[in-house]
Amino acid sequence: MEKDLITMAKENQIFCSDLIVAAKINGEVHDIQTSYEAADQIEFIELDSPLGWTIYRRSVLFLLIAAVNKLDKKSDVIAKFTVNKGLYCEIKIPNRVIDPQFITEIDHQMREMIAANLPIVKHSIPRQEAIDIFKNLGRTGKVNLISALSKPIISIYTCEDYTDYLYGPMLSETSELGRFELDYEPDGVLIRTPDEMTNGQVRERINQPKFGSILAESKAWADILDCRFISDLNRINKENTIGDLIRVSEALQEKRIAQIADHIFSHRENIRLILIAGPSSSGKTSFAQRLRVQLRVNGLRPVMISLDDYFLNREDTPLNEKGQYDYESLDALDTKLFNQNMIDLLEGKEVQIPRYNFITGKREWKKEAVLSIHSNQPIIIEGIHGLNEYLTKDIPRVNKYKIYISALTQLNIDAHNRIPTTEVRFLRRLVRDYQFRGAKALKSIRQWPDVRAGEEKYIFPFQEEADVLFNSALIYEIGILKKYAVPLLEEIHRGEEGYTEARLILRFLQYVDEINAIDNIPNNSILREFIGKSVFFS
Repeated sequence: MEKDLITMAKENQIFCSDLIVAAKINGEVHDIQTSYEAADQIEFIELDSPLGWTIYRRSVLFLLIAAVNKLDKKSDVIAKFTVNKGLYCEIKIPNRVIDPQFITEIDHQMREMIAANLPIVKHSIPRQEAIDIFKNLGRTGKVNLISALSKPIISIYTCEDYTDYLYGPMLSETSELGRFELDYEPDGVLIRTPDEMTNGQVRERINQPKFGSILAESKAWADILDCRFISDLNRINKENTIGDLIRVSEALQEKRIAQIADHIFSHRENIRLILIAGPSSSGKTSFAQRLRVQLRVNGLRPVMISLDDYFLNREDTPLNEKGQYDYESLDALDTKLFNQNMIDLLEGKEVQIPRYNFITGKREWKKEAVLSIHSNQPIIIEGIHGLNEYLTKDIPRVNKYKIYISALTQLNIDAHNRIPTTEVRFLRRLVRDYQFRGAKALKSIRQWPDVRAGEEKYIFPFQEEADVLFNSALIYEIGILKKYAVPLLEEIHRGEEGYTEARLILRFLQYVDEINAIDNIPNNSILREFIGKSVFFS
């Protein structure tokens, strides 16, 4: 016999340290409007957790869309990308200028809906009925998205007279959704909310003009490719024109890399050190190799040096809060030696480069590891601390060119449902670690929170230090990665560690059709770094 999860959540709230926002039923995430059987295993999800804040942000986005719809029924809100520590949403309303005054009106409308404690009601209905609802509302994107799903029952949400389909659970009422701030942005709004790293406080706005420009470029690429949503990618795949999409996607990246190389060449008198940094699985190594090739086309002869070789001996490596060696800390590198070596090389001196032995945990000095360079040989350095000025503090800024790389996916699930950049990078890492390191999905899932924490600490704060930003995402890659990732994730069974995380990713991948046109991917593609057969890796 089915029971009411809302009642159970209210009864258990007194035993929790924070608000219950959802629950795991047999390891799978559901909102508290879901019914359950007596034999089911129930675990409540509290707000102050990574998953809790994800559900909260989704609920605030729903509230924003509902509020804008209440102000103007002809409105269209498009969740675009995360920038300036918030979610940027474009707002389109016929014959209406989106200005700061209108953002204030939206804020007031949202606060009124919160004060009224309106219910956000879930309706589980047959798929065709959901299709008909959105068809009547004229929301073609929702129709295309739901039509592609194989499941017979679809959950839609209603608040007053507004109905929507959002991917994933939400809170059941508006009263708890007051922790947000809205900022005017050209043609839209920035929503800032708390997350697991802000102790329940709304994220402070940090202007990121360079990051915003690369995000805008990624959307422009999606327009060039006429592929903005998952339904577009699935359609192109079904029409057997995916090979052309792959080739144009790769050409866009190659052209951008060539432009960066041309800029470096035109400033070759000053630029001697090229520093490449970015978060995990952003494709730094493949990018560095492709940039090297383009610099060769310009007549330069770059040399590549790995920051890994400048690790301190293991016994001198700092420890993190868990008592483990913190190889992601800048203090794990011998920055003094690194700076001296770079200065000597730029002055034309001969330098013996250390080699770090990861097995023994010690640096080795080999006679053959001696290097000297000429004036037409810029040095390419790839590593997570490349943008941190302290890494190269003894080298004049004019002699350095900093490149930030990230995989900023151009696709959305639909107008209201984003694909977070971290999801795509995790898929890349999952596939790569299995392909080349024999790591199962569980290991990748376990490591990911620590990887993300390291990025927040050592990489993201410095991204605006970059001279140029490069987007390594390929618009087609999710369909390719799905082919490799699904079998790995399905190996994690109910009751096992990592099952909830695996099911969340599988739930997301259900929207994506598998792409089998792997032979169309060139062997110098950044994606080859993760799926194999890259010309840059043995």
